Amino acid sequence: MSKKFVVAMGISVVAVLLGGCASSVPDPPAEELPHGYVEGAEEAAEAQSRLVLSDVDSGVVRVLDLITGGVTDVGRTSGVEESAGDGRFAYLAADGKVRIVDSGTWMVDHGDHVHYYRAAVREVGAIPGPGLTGAHSDVAVVAVSFGDGRASLLDRAELDAGTIAETGTIEDVAREASVVPYDGHLLVPVEQPGQVHVRSRSGQPVTTIDQPCPSPAGAAVTRRGVVFGCADGALLVTSEGGTFSGAKIPYPRPVSDAERAREFDHRPGSDVLAAKAGETGAWSLDIAHRAWTFVATGPALAVSAVGAGGPLLAVTADGALHAFDGGTGRETAAIPLLSAPGGAAPTIEVDTTRAYVNDAGVVHEIDYNDSLRRARTFELGGRIAHMVETGR
Repeated sequence: MSKKFVVAMGISVVAVLLGGCASSVPDPPAEELPHGYVEGAEEAAEAQSRLVLSDVDSGVVRVLDLITGGVTDVGRTSGVEESAGDGRFAYLAADGKVRIVDSGTWMVDHGDHVHYYRAAVREVGAIPGPGLTGAHSDVAVVAVSFGDGRASLLDRAELDAGTIAETGTIEDVAREASVVPYDGHLLVPVEQPGQVHVRSRSGQPVTTIDQPCPSPAGAAVTRRGVVFGCADGALLVTSEGGTFSGAKIPYPRPVSDAERAREFDHRPGSDVLAAKAGETGAWSLDIAHRAWTFVATGPALAVSAVGAGGPLLAVTADGALHAFDGGTGRETAAIPLLSAPGGAAPTIEVDTTRAYVNDAGVVHEIDYNDSLRRARTFELGGRIAHMVETGR
């Protein structure tokens, strides 16, 4: 036998042995991603609240991190007229378009537990549309509603990735109301004959809520369903196993058009809503007990509700901040707050432990569980006219 043959045979045997070994060793397991992992975001143990703020004089838009106290400038948008938020994104309306700012903080509620995330602040872009009336979203779609009776539908996954992708429009929305994504569908309030339609995410008709809602205005999402303001009360829309139904919550007395609720403010997810009641006071709407309470605040510049067992908060024309029992209407606390009453309209943003009120170039952090104690003051300068809290 030649030496060449022996060497070749040896190499073949080694190759076979190595091949056999290779086939018997399993591939290393793929790295498991942690539950709730989101690429490019950091998960946190608590809510990472931020405020998106618009300066009426300079047009500067800033994001204030309420955990670190840091401030990020996000360009300029002059003449902001309205603002809205959906928990992560702020929508700022000016000059016939809506600018979208990614605050970089949000939460994902899985029912039995919640994930909190933080990421970089960034500009996303703008969409055309006059008179912003609301912005609501779910995991799949964002509905941005305008005062001309139109709503723009955006792909939520694309927006999360930093891109605006319109998937459709709805043309027959009540002019003071908003389209709300809910349980895999869209709830669309229409002016005539005063109803709420249930449509697919692409806008196709599915059904109509059996309870009427004359002159729809305002919308709020709670854990118990979606609330729409109506001329004769509120309409609560719920879904059970994909079957949608409505329950009317009538006012406790006849109300004028000026007194009715047109816009709701509340802590996200809570079951108690607040709304201005013309020049005389505010309404507290308890969804769990299906009851309205009139609160005699006097002329209110801003109102909001903390939730079950918590106060209704109101900033009045004299610049004072008041707390009222939402069930009885009794005042429980009051402090002077605004340094320049009559300036830029204040906003009250509420989370699980604090309330935030803008005051010229300052934002006050209020502990509403401690007699409206001023916990922190953020000096930002300028004149803040619009404020949206995210990350809650």
